[in-house]
Amino acid sequence: MQSTRIENADHHVVVVGAGFGGLETVHDLAGAPVRITIVDRRNHHLFQPLLYQVATASLATSEIAWPIRYLLRKRPEVTTLLATVVGIDPAARRVLLEDGSSLSYDTLVLATGARHAYFGHDDWEPFAPGLKILEDATTIRRRILLAFERAEREDDPERQRALLTFVIIGAGPTGVELAGTIAELARKTLPQDFRAVDTRKARVVLIEAGPRVLAGFAEDLSAYAQRSLEALGVEVELGQPVSECTAAGVVYGGRQLAAATVIWAAGVQASPAAEWLSAPADRAGRLIVEPTLTVPGHPDIFAIGDTVTVAGPDGKPVPGIAPAAKQEGRYVADAIKERLRGGPLPPPFVYKHAGSLATIGKRLAVIDFGRIKLRGALAWWIWGLAHIYFLIGVRNRLSVALSWLWIHARDQRSSRLITQGGEASVRRPGSEVQ
Repeated sequence: MQSTRIENADHHVVVVGAGFGGLETVHDLAGAPVRITIVDRRNHHLFQPLLYQVATASLATSEIAWPIRYLLRKRPEVTTLLATVVGIDPAARRVLLEDGSSLSYDTLVLATGARHAYFGHDDWEPFAPGLKILEDATTIRRRILLAFERAEREDDPERQRALLTFVIIGAGPTGVELAGTIAELARKTLPQDFRAVDTRKARVVLIEAGPRVLAGFAEDLSAYAQRSLEALGVEVELGQPVSECTAAGVVYGGRQLAAATVIWAAGVQASPAAEWLSAPADRAGRLIVEPTLTVPGHPDIFAIGDTVTVAGPDGKPVPGIAPAAKQEGRYVADAIKERLRGGPLPPPFVYKHAGSLATIGKRLAVIDFGRIKLRGALAWWIWGLAHIYFLIGVRNRLSVALSWLWIHARDQRSSRLITQGGEASVRRPGSEVQ
């Protein structure tokens, strides 16, 4: 096979994005004769699968996020930069930064992730925040908790009902996990804390445009998840796309529902990496990469994670989940090291699916390993152990395990702090954000 030897006297690898894929690339390049610069617009790595637990007051932000500099403190060949990338000049091999400066690279790895997509309705975002970053989680937590606080002192029954109505749009894993946890928060955790309002009367409505929840799971697990949600008191509305989202609530299936808190969990949009390179992309903006995870026409640029779309062994796109990004990061690191050694071009990337997991409240979950499918309490314990295993550091693993044990035993969530941030109050139904 053709050799792709790289002259490595001072080979500079630039990694854009410190998510699962980016960090895995840096981690697996340890010992290689390269210097590395990792760039991210935030100073922390986020364990995104547990972000919904910050949004629902189960975990603190510090339990699922770690400073990037701290994680790489023992890697002297790695430079960490807090900066925002706004473009790429592939001809000059430079990464363009927001402040007007730029970085040269010999090999570039794009691991820039994705944000939530509103399918052409970006004006809905102020009323229905998505859940991708820590700021999203704290915003949603603030809105949820303030809705209960406001309902406590609301005399108008109609407004109180709207304040106690929580709508989640999208019934994928994030939507299902949010709906189940909010229902438990209202029915198990908060009732004894309030006097004038019965939090158990809160409505949690999960709206899905498709025919079932957890569409990526087997149908029997999907049906089990729906039954479990309904047993928690969640109202599941299927085949009902949302046609309007305002400060007053939502319209779906031709019906209007007044709700003070609406959360978006219906779709994602890739970063603008494809635009930076004028490269081919799919409808969600994800880069269409070669089987070797390189950008077409640019063998010195790799792209991984939610930034890209690449086919798996079954011909379907590799899912945008943490294990996939980590596998891609390892593949790219190995490919760079092989190039440095003057070895042959690597074989195409092959994704190995380890299974799909989703939790339903604090005691139930579903797991799809393909031939093996699990549901109920056993699946929840496996889900919990898997997530604790992938957390960084013994202290965080212990902290999260203790938090979950406390929630499981006492129905108490210790992270119910309302921080003001950019909002001083929850939205009043029929009004603008205050």
